[in-house]
Amino acid sequence: MLGGVSWGSGAAGSGGLPAFSEDQDKFLDDLERVGCLYFTEQSSPQTGLVRDRFKARGNDRGGVASIAATGFGLTALCIAESRGYLPHAQARDRALTALRFVWKKLPNHRGFFFHFADMNTGARQWDSEVSSVDTAILLCGVLTCRRFFHNQEIDDLSDAIFNRVDWSWLSEDTDLLPHGWMPEVGFLPYRWDLYSELMMMYLLGLGSSTHPLPAETWNAWKRVTFDYEGLRYIGAFAPLFVHQYSQAWFDFRGKRDRYADYFRNSIIATEVHRRFCIELGKQFPDYSADLWGITASDSEHGYVAWGGPPAVGPIDGTVVPCAAGGSLPFLPQDCLEVLQNIRNHYREAWCRYGFVDAFNPLKKWYDSDVIGIDTGISILMAENARSGMVWETFMKNPEARRGMERAGFEPYTPETPKG
Repeated sequence: MLGGVSWGSGAAGSGGLPAFSEDQDKFLDDLERVGCLYFTEQSSPQTGLVRDRFKARGNDRGGVASIAATGFGLTALCIAESRGYLPHAQARDRALTALRFVWKKLPNHRGFFFHFADMNTGARQWDSEVSSVDTAILLCGVLTCRRFFHNQEIDDLSDAIFNRVDWSWLSEDTDLLPHGWMPEVGFLPYRWDLYSELMMMYLLGLGSSTHPLPAETWNAWKRVTFDYEGLRYIGAFAPLFVHQYSQAWFDFRGKRDRYADYFRNSIIATEVHRRFCIELGKQFPDYSADLWGITASDSEHGYVAWGGPPAVGPIDGTVVPCAAGGSLPFLPQDCLEVLQNIRNHYREAWCRYGFVDAFNPLKKWYDSDVIGIDTGISILMAENARSGMVWETFMKNPEARRGMERAGFEPYTPETPKG
């Protein structure tokens, strides 16, 4: 029993993994295989930087990479090698290319990187900020490679990249870390002050051995409690991905700090979102038990950071496949039902790299783009749901373990979900 509800969806619980049928596992394998293809085909052979997005139908949008997509891409190399999609030597060499470039040539400020870069030169693009959280996503990919490949040069480059990051500069005047910094204006005024994807960033900073964050930073951000149909969870007025990103790498199963078990919190938040979308079916009849999921994505009218509850949008009936894809470890069967339904009945939503970023059945609109971070969260969480490999590999890093220890995480035995 969790939050007053019996859970029969096969969530991973304190350590076990959900059981998938042969057909379900084959579907997830296909999803991972084509997703990994994005990260190999849409990365620069010279730099290893991964394109932010790619127009799967029509003309390509150019050569802008994101450091977050590159972090997902480094992890995707580990998945591709472990699953046999790429030979070991090819995956290792691609990781080396990226890590050499990130260490030696990618512009940085105190170890933090600009959000967007030219994928072939590394030059800052679109006057983007030096991003704290996107740097954290890149670092998660770097550390995953360090523990996966067992290669001395990868070890050395990963150590150098991580240890250069000056978390103490980021927290010099505040326990609430800023979103970023720009050479033209200095620190941005926005702070990571509410529950979100921030957990990975704070934990990496706490785990640093060279420029660590003070331990009190973990307690500085607010954990606001939400209630929906009798379910209580820590959340935010934000898209569903805030419950996914940190947990793509950090393994919160069977652990809790003084505030929460964040893995089970994400189970509840995903179930709440599922119910919210089904309720929205009264207004948007495409939403149902086998077609739900709204998170930050493209729309017919541009990029929207939408979700709920409460509704953030405005919501218009758009479905975002990575909402279910990124929640696979939390509600495996429910999320699989959605993804397989989309694959089987909305053929225009599938392309060479898997699902397009979003589509709206009511308006018969299908995105032409694939977005790297949305494809990335889907394949990482698919692998975690199938094998736990990303969690297991990443958590071998002493920085990850030290960060969680300094934040006060301790093992415990959660109540067993009932089916």
